[in-house]
Amino acid sequence: MNEGSLSQLKLSQLRALIAVAEQGNFGEAALELGISQSAVSHAIATLEETLGVVLFSRGRSGAQLTPVGQDVLSHAHQVLQALERMVKVAALAKGLQGGQVRVAAFRSAATHIVPKVIARFQQSFPAIGISIREYYDFLEVEQALRTGQADIGFTILPTKDEFEAWDLLEDEFIVLLADKVQISSDRLTWEQLSDYPLICLEDALHIRMLNDIHLKLGKTLNIAYRVRQASTLSSMVAQGLGAAVFPRLAAEPIPPGVQVCRLSEPFTRRIGVAIVANALHPPAVFAFLDTLMTQTKPDLERTDDP
Repeated sequence: MNEGSLSQLKLSQLRALIAVAEQGNFGEAALELGISQSAVSHAIATLEETLGVVLFSRGRSGAQLTPVGQDVLSHAHQVLQALERMVKVAALAKGLQGGQVRVAAFRSAATHIVPKVIARFQQSFPAIGISIREYYDFLEVEQALRTGQADIGFTILPTKDEFEAWDLLEDEFIVLLADKVQISSDRLTWEQLSDYPLICLEDALHIRMLNDIHLKLGKTLNIAYRVRQASTLSSMVAQGLGAAVFPRLAAEPIPPGVQVCRLSEPFTRRIGVAIVANALHPPAVFAFLDTLMTQTKPDLERTDDP
């Protein structure tokens, strides 16, 4: 077939070919396509004339593909599939030329993880805006996802089935002590830790974390002080008023006058990123996730190195 004949081929003809092949007659194909039977017959006749071959054997029982018709049908499917892929690629590119990704994160993730991800993301997608909402704890982050206030949320894993989540890093719990406290090793046993008054935040998140330690490791923690702000907690530790068990990421940067010890029986929390499952997300959301997972995860894993 010469180039002039190729230019005469139409998508409507290929769609008519596929519909007649699937339905077995011109009438049913017309109903499927939402056009008249005569339009289907004309499309097939024109296609056969352009290609110079007979595609269907017509009879009372309907229309059956000829051997060459079978081969042409296979190529017709490939052409339409290629066109669908082309449209998807164009739509993806168009979707990454603007718009906004709304990120929700609890404090330590917002401080130590999100900025470096945004910096790398905007190098590749400068036209996409990023908005950040910082929440007190991960439960508020998940509520923001649930109510549509955020597209992507940094949370603590495992999370609920309503979210699709990816693991980012393990955040180790450490012990904060005053510099002036003399210890024989940089690792404390739980028995040694019980010798110190424990300082914790009075919010439900920190207390829940300490309860998790108690439940999973069977260790009883003697809480002597409850304070509202992490800065107050650090200042009390620096003054030698007690010890604090804190996730490393939440404790950083370590303030002056405070030393860090590790636990002899390590305990960690899993930080992850989540989106609402089975929801329609714009391409920019998946581009942000891809940046997070493929470009920055090695850096994140080094964040909690001792």
